[in-house]
Amino acid sequence: MGYRILADAAMVVHLAFLVYVVAGGFLAWRWPRTIWLHVGLVAWGASTILFGLECPLTHVEDWARRSAGQEGLPAAGFIDHYLTGVVYPERALGLVRTLVAASVGASWTGYALRRRRARQDVQREAGR
Repeated sequence: MGYRILADAAMVVHLAFLVYVVAGGFLAWRWPRTIWLHVGLVAWGASTILFGLECPLTHVEDWARRSAGQEGLPAAGFIDHYLTGVVYPERALGLVRTLVAASVGASWTGYALRRRRARQDVQREAGR
């Protein structure tokens, strides 16, 4: 029972990681210090795609599922098992990746513009 709970927890954390990668930059508009966490997690997520790095969450979930007597994750990993072909068709993977990159880019652009505007407001206040 404990391995199954660990596997499910790893799956939930993995899903939260993916949601944060997509939307975390927008949260930084409200909480600017979180941008550094977002930058790091986006870099990690992109490196798993670009360089084929294995995600430790996938490893933990797979190990826990197998230890619980369940079927482990396929070699392709979390996204291929839970999302590709389930949430969106396999042929849309490139589009989904492009939309994720666009979301990250838009959030970072908005973050930069908001920070610049805040600095300008401070300078205007100091000049009064």
